Amino acid sequence: MELPFAEAWKIKMVEPLRISTRAEREQWIKDAHYNLFNLKSDQVYIDCLTDSGTGAMSDRQWAAMMMGDESYAGSASFFQLKETITRITGFEYIIPTHQGRAAENVLFSHLVTAGAIVPGNSHFDTTKGHIESRKAFAVDCTVDEAKDTQLEVPFKGNVDPKKLEKVLAENADKVPFIIVTITNNTAGGQPVSMQNLREVRAIADKYGKRVVFDSARFVENAYFIRTREEGYADKSIKEICKEMFSYADGMTMSSKKDGLVNMGGFIATAHEDWYEGAKRFCIPFEGFLTYGGMNGRDMAALAVGLDENTELEIIETRIRQVQYLAAKLDEYGIPYQRPVGGHALFVDADRVLDQIPKEEFPAQTLAIELYIEAGVRGCEIGYILADRDPVTRENRFGGLDLLRLCIARRVYTNNHMDVIAAALKNVYDRRHEITRGVKIVWETELMRHFTVKLERL
Repeated sequence: MELPFAEAWKIKMVEPLRISTRAEREQWIKDAHYNLFNLKSDQVYIDCLTDSGTGAMSDRQWAAMMMGDESYAGSASFFQLKETITRITGFEYIIPTHQGRAAENVLFSHLVTAGAIVPGNSHFDTTKGHIESRKAFAVDCTVDEAKDTQLEVPFKGNVDPKKLEKVLAENADKVPFIIVTITNNTAGGQPVSMQNLREVRAIADKYGKRVVFDSARFVENAYFIRTREEGYADKSIKEICKEMFSYADGMTMSSKKDGLVNMGGFIATAHEDWYEGAKRFCIPFEGFLTYGGMNGRDMAALAVGLDENTELEIIETRIRQVQYLAAKLDEYGIPYQRPVGGHALFVDADRVLDQIPKEEFPAQTLAIELYIEAGVRGCEIGYILADRDPVTRENRFGGLDLLRLCIARRVYTNNHMDVIAAALKNVYDRRHEITRGVKIVWETELMRHFTVKLERL
């Protein structure tokens, strides 16, 4: 008989988890102003808030940390990291930063000015925030198929070439670059095909523009190209990554995702002028060029993590666990963004809590209910995260309203996936009893979802 699939690693260390009571959770979430970011970690049983920096490092990574070179300038760990990044991406110029939003801050400080227009596929929260905080505009050019969560399309993260061409035809002089997020997080962790990356490259070349990849989950994107796109089934993950990046001019990276580290990021580019421009902001914002915002030991661990995660066995184990949870939701009839992505389940809150109006934030309400049910902490990727329109100051209700359940890398077992699914089923079974949502009582201007204060209605 065919052997079942099992993890490509074994457990060497464990961390205890506290199981709380429903009464405790009801009080804790109230004290947190119904914002799950405000919960303390020991108030959470299974943490699906994010997969950013929450993974477990390997024995090779911990060993590398012991060899980290903490020299202020010329660190050997930096050159080890630089060699690894260049080998995987082909980019020669590297600037380390403390995480992905820092990479955006440094690069965008050089490239984005007031009035600029930055087209892309569903800019994530920090990306959009860094654009809009500079009085520029992020224009979403994602394919329309991404709006239908039940539609089975293999690459719902794609850029729509017609939308992109229209933006450039009308505003080419205002576009400093095109950004492509791989995978497309806001659209539900959906991948971008290699063919689409070629199309974006061709349009960029037509208008003389450069392309940046937001690359936090580029390895997951490569895996989906391998498994869903014709002609790549026999390619290695590293080979696919190399081709993907050949269609870009540069990248920003939150290494806390596919880099398998708890903190870190970088900018990588093929262009010396971008490197020279970004250098001016790296030193005052992050640190000297050979450490940026990172310790030497963290750069050493990142070099190993990038090398490990671009091997098929490691990334496949990660994605198979997400698919295991998706199969459970299929069994219970719970709607999510299909097909399942590589790092999270995105539950369609508008379909689950269909009695709650959008003005009362269904996805946030669903996140609160799931936490009270079982201590599972998720994250709203929807109407609160979308922020207000920078011109009209109206809430932006045009996109999807999703509850994201991120799965940390190499942290939880499939038994934990069973708990998440059962808890969500319990909420789903009583969904028609949930008729009121939440209202905002305090918010900040940009990226409000991190600190927003809410009240239940």
